[in-house]
Amino acid sequence: MKAWSCTTPGVLDLIDTAPPSAAPGRSLLRIRRIGVCGTDLHAFKGTQPFFSYPRILGHELAGDVDGEPFTIIPYYACGHCIACRRGLPNCCVSIQVCGVHVDGGMVECLSVPNDALIPAGGLSYDALALAEPLAIGAHGVRRAGVTPGEYVLVIGAGPIGLGTMAMARLAGARVIAMDVNANRLQFCREKLGVEHAVQAGDDASVRDLTGGDMPTVVIDATGSLRAI
Repeated sequence: MKAWSCTTPGVLDLIDTAPPSAAPGRSLLRIRRIGVCGTDLHAFKGTQPFFSYPRILGHELAGDVDGEPFTIIPYYACGHCIACRRGLPNCCVSIQVCGVHVDGGMVECLSVPNDALIPAGGLSYDALALAEPLAIGAHGVRRAGVTPGEYVLVIGAGPIGLGTMAMARLAGARVIAMDVNANRLQFCREKLGVEHAVQAGDDASVRDLTGGDMPTVVIDATGSLRAI
């Protein structure tokens, strides 16, 4: 079986590896689409913390099990620790992230836990491969309790920020995009239909747009200390 392995920072090798075997509680997912996440880029550059090499990258993916299309939740929880017992598997004390702690989806076939599989629900392979990154924005908007008509400021117009803006618009919010990159802001206005787009640091414009109130929801999609 062919796989792409990040053997050391800056090196991605096409390797031959043994295909996974069937195991209880797991399914064999034949990969049809694979995305490249910022996590993968950091791993390739050698700037991903708590990372060991070599590692097969990739967790934004789509594939099929016995001809049926699926994507996955790429965070494998143990199901037994205190966090899992409290319904917080994302805080699992021994969590394994696909493509980070264990080998990921840049392979022909991947063994995944059955409870990590998400059926396609009519989506194409292309759409399924975007489900995981788009879910981040959907989760953030849901947790923020966004309501129709309120102003939501999304800082960062990268892929996660764009997904967050789209989800906020679906929730009926009036979205303000903020970024340091003018081209990204133009994309927000012209391609995503975002109502307002302002340069980072332009607090006066944000205040004016909101009638002096400022946004009631602010979502940071940069991870930048300066932005925070």
